Amino acid sequence: MKTIIQTSWRLLIGATVLVSGVAAAAYPDKPVRIVVPYPPGGASDTTARVLSEKLKDVTGGTFVVENRPGANGNIAAELVAKSPADGYTLLMANVGPNAISQTIYPRLSYNVNTSFAPIGQTTTVPIVLVAGPKVQANDIKALVAEVKANPGKYTFASAGNGSSNHLVGEMFKSGLKLDMMHVPYKGDGPAMTDVMAGQVSMMFTTAVAARPYVTGGKLKLIAVASKKRVPAFPNTPTIDESVLKGFDASSWGGLVAPAGTPPEIVKQLNAALIKVLAMPEVTSKLSTLGAEVVATKSDEFASYIKSETDKWGAVAKAANVVAD
Repeated sequence: MKTIIQTSWRLLIGATVLVSGVAAAAYPDKPVRIVVPYPPGGASDTTARVLSEKLKDVTGGTFVVENRPGANGNIAAELVAKSPADGYTLLMANVGPNAISQTIYPRLSYNVNTSFAPIGQTTTVPIVLVAGPKVQANDIKALVAEVKANPGKYTFASAGNGSSNHLVGEMFKSGLKLDMMHVPYKGDGPAMTDVMAGQVSMMFTTAVAARPYVTGGKLKLIAVASKKRVPAFPNTPTIDESVLKGFDASSWGGLVAPAGTPPEIVKQLNAALIKVLAMPEVTSKLSTLGAEVVATKSDEFASYIKSETDKWGAVAKAANVVAD
């Protein structure tokens, strides 16, 4: 009897492994959603569309982009966190909903470190400081001097209270002891519009979003907030090298799935993602937009998300930022 039971268990385990292997081999056999937390046209949306096209070629499956904007990206993140953990609903993750939100939303319905299975980081998106027509300065040293000479006069816009560009502004303000007022908007679009119109003095935004307005002469590029200069703007210095050593603020992108997604599917997606990100046409396209390709393993991405959560959590707590 004991031998029969042991044999049955071996057969059951073997069958389970076989079924699991078959399931992984068949994946994806229906459309995979890549949910983007923002409206069409931004860095996350553009990256997701580039990836979806190439992931289709690599995997033989269908990948579709679905935009679910709102609540600083939390609506999309919550949707994915609560979706079936089968690899058919992915999130185009970024620093807002997948790092900052954990600290600034007291009743967040998901946990950035435990509600998702990280697949891999895709890009680092440099953040830049742009200014409107009423700012006299054309470089970062002159701007800091201008703001310090006129306490309370200058303002900085953001996509909303607790957004990534809000926290970058707070880090800039506190690091240089500047007297500036934060002006929150409902999204990057209206914020940038008012900076261009001179209603607000300046704004931190991604190089991807800023580029058309800078090259079109509608915004002045003052400095790069990321640690390294941006290839698209090689002559623009960083805040770190110019006025505040150690200053480093970047946005980033990556793919995550709901927690509990089978490891073999996560591994398969990571391998496909790394293959796509190595394609010259993908690197070229994202570089043209101002993003830098970063292809990581799943565990590396998980560690990075944790470090970003800790970093921006400290900034938010120091500035007493709580989302509306």
